Amino acid sequence: MTTLSRRSLLRGSVAAAGLLSLAACRSAAESASSAASPSGGPRRGGTLAVATTIDFTPSLLFAQSANTLVQRLVFNTLTRYDDQLKPQPELATSWQLAADGKGITFKLRDDVTFHNGRRFTADDVIFAIKNLQNPVRSAQLRTTAATVTEFTKNGDHELTLTLAHPVSNLFDLFEFMIITDSATVEDAVAGKQLIGTGPFVFGKRTPGSSITFTRNEKYWNPGRPYLDGVEIRVIPQADSLVASLKTGQSHLSYSVPGKDLAALKSSGQFRLTPYDTGSGAFYVGVNVTSEHVKDKRVRQAISWAVDRERLVQQALGGYGLPSAAPWPKSSPAYSDANATRYRHDPEKARQLLAEAGVSGISLPFAHSNTPDGIAIAQIIQHDLKQVGIETVLQPTDSPTMQKQLISQTMPALWTLGHGFAQLHPATLAVSAYPFNEAKNSSHFTSPAYTDVVQRAWKRPDADSPEAKALYQQITDILLDEEFVIDLAIGGQIEVAGKVQGATLNKFTYLNLDDAYLTA
Repeated sequence: MTTLSRRSLLRGSVAAAGLLSLAACRSAAESASSAASPSGGPRRGGTLAVATTIDFTPSLLFAQSANTLVQRLVFNTLTRYDDQLKPQPELATSWQLAADGKGITFKLRDDVTFHNGRRFTADDVIFAIKNLQNPVRSAQLRTTAATVTEFTKNGDHELTLTLAHPVSNLFDLFEFMIITDSATVEDAVAGKQLIGTGPFVFGKRTPGSSITFTRNEKYWNPGRPYLDGVEIRVIPQADSLVASLKTGQSHLSYSVPGKDLAALKSSGQFRLTPYDTGSGAFYVGVNVTSEHVKDKRVRQAISWAVDRERLVQQALGGYGLPSAAPWPKSSPAYSDANATRYRHDPEKARQLLAEAGVSGISLPFAHSNTPDGIAIAQIIQHDLKQVGIETVLQPTDSPTMQKQLISQTMPALWTLGHGFAQLHPATLAVSAYPFNEAKNSSHFTSPAYTDVVQRAWKRPDADSPEAKALYQQITDILLDEEFVIDLAIGGQIEVAGKVQGATLNKFTYLNLDDAYLTA
């Protein structure tokens, strides 16, 4: 992350990660702020300025990374989730799942063109899936994409996908998968040009500074977008980003540090809108091959040592749910008992360290170099010191942390945010870098973990009693092994000035189809 903010912390594990809720999931109480509501309905025209601390990384276009603002501006997805995780049409108009869960037939829109004038067809869906199957793309949903083994076209706008086996998270894939122009995809990951079917056409990218977009005049969604254009402004310094919002130079941000949220809310100039279904979670990751933390009792001691309530209040501005488990309350895997499995109990932590024969240790501890990242790391450092664990803080930028997560080269401890828990529960354990049962950032392996994750994933349903029993088994292993020590569920906080209608999808893709400036 040029620097990691609250938004980028959640995206970093992806990630990390999310941020991943729809507008309908927002808190009504927070949405009703003193910022004036527009009169007369949507207003056409104008350029929306979006402020972020993290630059767009083109090479991670097909992964959930620290900046996913660009994807839904330029591109579309096949389907989109509503707030109940029910898929809704986007480039696909309808679909039919096979009775055995091993296939799905899509009917596609026939009125869509790419920004270069080429018609959208079933071939573009085939390319999008094969593109995610390519390991070079580092796509977290690659495992799910790889279950598609056969493509059968019935004309240009009907496509049947055959799967090797049922998966409970199939529509997570279609929410994640952007439809790109096959002829220019390598230019896209090089940052040279981005060609999609979305509401805005890529304009100019100035690395480390800004990216501009203009309205797609031939967009398939009638009358949209309202905006003439969008500028994503990269402002690494949090104080400068907040100042840009206060002066009106920027209209919208998802990167405001927790410490500044209360002041912005009380000013009456902004709407603060939490995405309540939980866009991600803050956590401590543990490299289980490192000295001293191989013993799970040490990892459990760390979990008992951290004061999650204080972390939420002081580092996150009160926006978050203290939780030892990764699941938001909207997840079928959530339970109060799991969320409170570990509480702040320094004495319990000391007992476990004594049982493990560990004392006087010092561990490297990587964290993001943003205000939120620094605040979280300092709270954890203080709490661990109280039980006899010294840490050496290692502030790190976003691109470096992302590479370390993917390549499994993290130090003994790190803190970031992860996404994917707000989706179908199996997605977390087969897709997120920290949790992936086959290859995770902690180097944790377990036949039992692999077995239960695979059984939860390879089924056509996600909400049955049998599925929920499997999620509990996954959670029990996570809370026992503590190779990922969850601290708090963190909903994404939208800070909006004179703009209405912006939303985020479950992977924090910024959707501005219905957005408009109010003055």
